[in-house]
Amino acid sequence: MLRVMAFLSLRLGRTLSRIPLYGIAIYFFLFAPNARRHARRYLRLALGRRPSARDRFRQILSFATTIHDRVYLVSGQFEIFNITLEGEALVHAQSQTGRGAMLMGAHMGSFEVTHSLGRRQRGLEVAMAMYEENARKINATLAAINPHLVSDIISLGRIDAMLNIAERLERGAFVGVLADRTLGREPVQAVSLLGERAYLPTGPMRAAAILRCPVFFMAGLYRGKNNYHAVFERVADFSAIPAGARNAAVRSAIERYAAVLDQYCRSDPYNWFNFYDFWRTQDGVSSA
Repeated sequence: MLRVMAFLSLRLGRTLSRIPLYGIAIYFFLFAPNARRHARRYLRLALGRRPSARDRFRQILSFATTIHDRVYLVSGQFEIFNITLEGEALVHAQSQTGRGAMLMGAHMGSFEVTHSLGRRQRGLEVAMAMYEENARKINATLAAINPHLVSDIISLGRIDAMLNIAERLERGAFVGVLADRTLGREPVQAVSLLGERAYLPTGPMRAAAILRCPVFFMAGLYRGKNNYHAVFERVADFSAIPAGARNAAVRSAIERYAAVLDQYCRSDPYNWFNFYDFWRTQDGVSSA
């Protein structure tokens, strides 16, 4: 099915193959009440007003669009998009040191936009670390479109995962991870996001501290039509943090990550793709 979808999208082109996206978005807009309720709450916080039906539909359509556009980005058709880049100097300066960095994103916009920059800029390696179940799904998707891209995925939860990440960092690669969702009972830190309390996992930032590497926030923000804006902002540098100060540095870095995430939720509100009760309490009960 993935191969059929990819084939039709590549044969028909982006304009024609986008038509079914509206039907898919309308279906979920009408028949996904839980996601609709949680999206409404998020948009109220991000927009600072009661979201209209148009606002809610636009968020769903943005989500569908970023998924569809992955077909073209993975296949290397960068020329059909207008991709602007913010923070390029920071990335290149880090690359020049010969030491890699962690890129911490969120379920916001398109990671494939930031991922694709590594594939189109010579000498810049970008890999994605994710849990094995998700890695298998992504690998199947990428292999259906471009079999040569599977090696860019690092499976977390395996014994050699940290060694794999450390090896890539040593050779100057950038390793991306989505740091906004918790899995089960993993350690979390309370932060303020859009004016309410949320809980972010501490694992990704703690891993960066153990690996003693810099951390950049990343997002590939969809801004309508064929426009994307990739942003990179430094949120921490654990290169010289002594072990005794590590916990405090991790807490500060997570606060900084939350502040940058808050900023882009407000500036690009339709790029938030967490369609569940993100602001639930640590015990799993809604904080509202």
